[in-house]
Amino acid sequence: MTSNIRSRLRLTALFTVLAVMPLLAYAEDSPSASSSKKISAALQPFVDRQHLAGAVMLVADREKVLSLDAVGFVDVAGKKPMRPDAIFWIASQSKPITATAFMMLVDEGKVRLDDPVQKYLPEFKDQWLAVERDQEHVLLRRPKHPMTIRHILSHTSGLPFKSAMEQPTLDGLPLRDAVRSYALTPLQSEPGAKYAYSNAGINIAGRIVEVVSKMHYEEFLDKRLFQPLGMKDTTYWPSKDQLPRLAKSYRPNADKTGLEETTITQLRYPLTDRKRYPVPAGGLFSTASDVARFCQMMLNGGVIRGKRYLSEAAVKELTSKQTGDALKEGYGLGFSTGGDTFGHGGAYSTNMSINTKHGLITVFMVQHAGFPGDGYKSRSAFEKAAEKEFGSPKK
Repeated sequence: MTSNIRSRLRLTALFTVLAVMPLLAYAEDSPSASSSKKISAALQPFVDRQHLAGAVMLVADREKVLSLDAVGFVDVAGKKPMRPDAIFWIASQSKPITATAFMMLVDEGKVRLDDPVQKYLPEFKDQWLAVERDQEHVLLRRPKHPMTIRHILSHTSGLPFKSAMEQPTLDGLPLRDAVRSYALTPLQSEPGAKYAYSNAGINIAGRIVEVVSKMHYEEFLDKRLFQPLGMKDTTYWPSKDQLPRLAKSYRPNADKTGLEETTITQLRYPLTDRKRYPVPAGGLFSTASDVARFCQMMLNGGVIRGKRYLSEAAVKELTSKQTGDALKEGYGLGFSTGGDTFGHGGAYSTNMSINTKHGLITVFMVQHAGFPGDGYKSRSAFEKAAEKEFGSPKK
């Protein structure tokens, strides 16, 4: 064999290795290459009826991913198949992540849940409560007691969903300015008296993280949660390299028989633009695998891969009902909670659910602003199939 031929063979081998290396890296980083034919079969009919564009479904236990499946399309018109590593806007699934970041500071003794918000953000010291309203007048008075951090994380602060300044999208104001606009907005009820779902409260928690940690909120998340957990695709700003994996958004067409493409109306485009501001209550993008890592840490009482992120006491606070017996809503601190299950959903129909009795995590990733036909049943079809296949109670 001539030296020339040997050199070519060596180069061919080298290029083969280089070509395979990214696939190997993905395989090693991916929680699991396994799939469930039963789960895919349960979702495929929704795609066939054009009531579901596409979905990624993940099932995990405390230690590993049990199945990871994708059906349908990441881009219907382009006929691009859904992929397991597709990226989705997870919207309000950002809330439990923000609450978790906050509880890290509680664990460190830097903040307390029953501290008044005004201790960290003085602009809330003289906030007003709206007692009566008509078309022309608002009767104001001071609240009987200040709102606390526990109130803002459990949607019992009395704050509205957002302020009048957060138009036309939720990401147009720096976090500091958005929070100042809440301080200028009268409360709708006495702190602690009612449950009212509020982006404003969670955003305030994110701002307190900045003030206490002396880091930008998104920087705190990246350094304290995303990098250590290996949540490499979780971000407020999908990069140009990530955009090809971003699932397109869909809504029912005019006659509600099929799908039409839409945008994420709550955010400003282009999504890569760093002039958009992070929204702690609902701005994150992520993948099923990244969300599963976060869920596993929570299911394991704050520990994953031998590293503790939260104390067991912090996990209990996050996932226990904070809304009291007088309020029917089951909400913890940043988490929806009820019985043996806690988790959260997002505005475009993403969802994560953690069942402590069965030791089972389900992550459902779609990008739908509503569904035509019976598409809304697709998540329950996935969860029923997952429970049937993997849901034996863990001792």
